[in-house]
Amino acid sequence: MIGRITMIEKHPFPPFVPKDCKVLVIGSFPGKESTQAKRVDDWFYGAKRNQFWKLLENVYNIELKTKDDKKNLFYKAKIGITDIIESCERKENSNSDSNLINKTYNSKLAEIIETNPIDKILFTSKGVKNEFCQHFTVSENVNLITLPSPSPIYRRMSFEEKAENYKIHFPKL
Repeated sequence: MIGRITMIEKHPFPPFVPKDCKVLVIGSFPGKESTQAKRVDDWFYGAKRNQFWKLLENVYNIELKTKDDKKNLFYKAKIGITDIIESCERKENSNSDSNLINKTYNSKLAEIIETNPIDKILFTSKGVKNEFCQHFTVSENVNLITLPSPSPIYRRMSFEEKAENYKIHFPKL
């Protein structure tokens, strides 16, 4: 039996791609906290439990409290960020990527990759990388890297191990 299906949700954030972006972070789709509610200063990976920004605070030894702090870091480091899914529905109103159905893919993603000097794409999970490879193509010169998921549910690595992995793959300032 298929669970209850909710409404179609649209991605609330446009891709963020600074001029001469060299690294692109690609996730799946924001949690329902971002798509079903309006939160002040909300942006990618805005769920309180998600570790993404805490990991980057560790990588760059800075505080990232506001959306402007995060954008400023990405401007300096020439990092872009977007998600692979533009709209979808959720089974059981769940944040799990496996519960995202009836997906439409990010119509701007191919253009972002083609018009920027991107040499590295960082995926926030194996599932995102696999889905990307099924729907998009990139030059063989672009390095495709799967990061440990910043989700608190991903416990195969400690926070410290995740941070060390992120330090290897995120650009230096």
